[in-house]
Amino acid sequence: MKRNGVIVRVPGKVNLQLSVGPLSADGYHEVTTVFQAISVYDDVTVKFAEPGTGIVLTLSGSTTAGVPTDSTNLAYQAAQLMIDRHDLDSDLSIHIKKEIPVAGGMAGGSADAAGTIVAIDALFELGLSRDGMEKIASELGSDVPFSITGGIAIGRGRGDEITPVLARGNYHWVLAMSSQGLSTQSVYQECDRLRTGLEIARPQVSDAMLQALRAGNAVGVGDALSNDLQAAACSLRPALRLVLDVGNDYGALGGIVSGSGPTVAFLVEDEERALDLTVALSASGVVAGVIRANGPTHGARVIETL
Repeated sequence: MKRNGVIVRVPGKVNLQLSVGPLSADGYHEVTTVFQAISVYDDVTVKFAEPGTGIVLTLSGSTTAGVPTDSTNLAYQAAQLMIDRHDLDSDLSIHIKKEIPVAGGMAGGSADAAGTIVAIDALFELGLSRDGMEKIASELGSDVPFSITGGIAIGRGRGDEITPVLARGNYHWVLAMSSQGLSTQSVYQECDRLRTGLEIARPQVSDAMLQALRAGNAVGVGDALSNDLQAAACSLRPALRLVLDVGNDYGALGGIVSGSGPTVAFLVEDEERALDLTVALSASGVVAGVIRANGPTHGARVIETL
């Protein structure tokens, strides 16, 4: 029986480490990062649409404010790229149920693009390999290939050259949300400004982080959390320093601005500590919302065929 549509579930991410090189002549920064996919998901539904309608994108869920539904949306661009690359029927309905924060440093837009690629592969039964889908994903943005891979992985280059990491353990996260997002571009620009005149080394992942992940040592991972963009994010949004202080005061194993922010991710020992920190952050008056999550989790995958 022909499929009429598919639903793909795709996770958000935190960056356990983000090392940013100097601004290069092409206007980009070389990065090396450790991604972890966590249990905050968007669901992407792709269906065949009426002839002549083209790509129609709709949204629902708790984090849709400011998300475009036209060709500037990465999911729309992912659909168009797949249509062009594989000469597919161009009349598609895409619906995204969003729970990943927008402009929060958790790759929400990238996740939706990855989910769209996986959904179209399944809907048209293209039979693409994961590597094949990741190559297409890399044309759309730095975080999109990892959203297909999931788990824990190192991203190099612009973050789109993905290598899975040998890791053990399950990690408990408390995510402190901000009421407004931060532009990735503005955070990188502020990072460059703060580092003016400094000699910047090539980006790399610390041995301490890789050893902690191999051992499943949450304390070690907490100690090794680092983000070269954190100072820039805190410069643009000083209240983030207060959020980090609350987490440290309530016994988090470590806290970090995720990616370009402004989401702050706290690693905690167990579910009980996660609940305690959730209450403390909610009562602090310095966050817009709090989410508990676990990681690592799977990358984009089909959860239902329609």
